[in-house]
Amino acid sequence: MLVALKALVGVALAYAALVAFVWYIQDRLIYYPQMGREIASTPGARGVPYDDFTITTEDGERLNVWWVPALSPRGAVLLFHGNAGNVSHRIEYALMFRGLGYSTLLVDYRGYGKSSGKPSEEGTYKDADAAWRWLTRTRGIPEDRIVVFGESLGGGVASWLAARHEPRALVLASTFTSAVDLGAQVYGFLPVRLISRYRYPTLERLHDVRSPVLVIHSANDDIIPFSHGQRLYEAAREPKALLEIRGGHNDGFVFVRPEWIRALGEFVDAASR
Repeated sequence: MLVALKALVGVALAYAALVAFVWYIQDRLIYYPQMGREIASTPGARGVPYDDFTITTEDGERLNVWWVPALSPRGAVLLFHGNAGNVSHRIEYALMFRGLGYSTLLVDYRGYGKSSGKPSEEGTYKDADAAWRWLTRTRGIPEDRIVVFGESLGGGVASWLAARHEPRALVLASTFTSAVDLGAQVYGFLPVRLISRYRYPTLERLHDVRSPVLVIHSANDDIIPFSHGQRLYEAAREPKALLEIRGGHNDGFVFVRPEWIRALGEFVDAASR
């Protein structure tokens, strides 16, 4: 009996140590700025003109951003990428939007690419706010001509921004309902809902988004299940649409097929009416 009790206590202590360890390092499970710190390519290498510069956040961080202008633009896209890589890994998005007639602002969060600082949830919101200010104040683009696009973790950032303003449209690509929901699924053996310091409550924020919402999600997504996209679509106000694509989380992108690009273009164009 005593041996069994000691074993039980040992298991409990080991589990508590594991929970404490995960609580301490959870930022490393959310953000991967080290994956792709180097700039892999540029729009210029593809023959497309662009501007590479920095903007400053309200707390003094300097963010590296790329502005890829379209010819005779119909509007602009503010794109927030996922939790790994940098702006140079999102060139295909900018080229796609340029083909649709939209200029694109690609933003590297603090700590990513050539941006200063260290990523955090509140920090990414400050980064989004700085990018929005540059588009609306410095560039002078009206809110109703800006499409806010969030990819994966970027959807949590994009929904935060869209809930505070009224852009032309909000596009959520391969996005979770919340970081807590996804963490609870991935780490089912841990009390994620109790220990998580990162929330990114995308679904909750949709209740405050007044702009048209397009949810893009793959039924084959191997990291963020399709059910997340379905729930986001159900929570969004009208007008809204769900574009079901194919492919894994890291290879199923809307720019892969012409029919998906066409559906995206039709949605954002219609949102301006």
